[in-house]
Amino acid sequence: MRSITPELAAALGQEVTTLATCWRIQRRDGVVLGFSTHDRTLTIDGLDYRAVAGFTPTAVDSSNALDVDNLDVEGVLESGTISRADLMAGRYDFAAVSIFLVNWSDLSQGKMRLRDGWLGEVTMKDGAFTAEVRGLTERLQADVGDVFSPECRADLGDRRCKVNLAGVIKTGTVTAVTDRQTFTDSSRGESDGWFDYGVLVWLDGANGGLETEVKAQTGGQFILFTAMPHDIQPGDRYCVHAGCDKRFETCRTKFDNALNFRGEPAVPGRDAVLDYPGIK
Repeated sequence: MRSITPELAAALGQEVTTLATCWRIQRRDGVVLGFSTHDRTLTIDGLDYRAVAGFTPTAVDSSNALDVDNLDVEGVLESGTISRADLMAGRYDFAAVSIFLVNWSDLSQGKMRLRDGWLGEVTMKDGAFTAEVRGLTERLQADVGDVFSPECRADLGDRRCKVNLAGVIKTGTVTAVTDRQTFTDSSRGESDGWFDYGVLVWLDGANGGLETEVKAQTGGQFILFTAMPHDIQPGDRYCVHAGCDKRFETCRTKFDNALNFRGEPAVPGRDAVLDYPGIK
């Protein structure tokens, strides 16, 4: 049950209402943004909620059945608000979101909270974006504990893996560029595939501070999983650590870390469990 002030409740009961939906978005880097469906900027609790054309949500539907109550927010990519570069760079990934309703003609009536959660999947098309807002009940779907798998469940260098990343991190400088997803560092001497699935962080340039995953590395050529939001330029510096495909053979031969492997490669798979004499 939502708690609202008597004044706002009375306003909601009017035949003609002056309501606006507001979104408060707090990114993981601490940046806080406010948007509203009103045609003028609203200042609420010290934060300006900007009027942004084409920023609309789907219906907010809630139930008491503990169902996952997600919704989508659609908007137009605009300079100075939410940009394609920021979305592609992951600056809005898992940002905290609070959605509420106000009476724009009398903000002193308070707020009616509609949804709290965080941003999930974001898609972009034809100069617009659609962001999924995941409600708090989605956490009830999360797996608690580990599950068996033939591949390692740890990430390279974390507390379970225990590989010292300082020993496998390399720095370099771009010498040639194919596009925003492919570049070459002619000084690299590692074997092909050494950096496959590794994480690359840009140290400077237009993409400075952003990180991405390496899809494939052949000699000095790197192909990234996703294109960078800004052009890569010769002279841009980066650091990248060796990649891990989470297979036991890689853990043992590439990192000499078999004792910390967090997978079960010898456990029979589902096909072996369901197999019995005469099935084939």
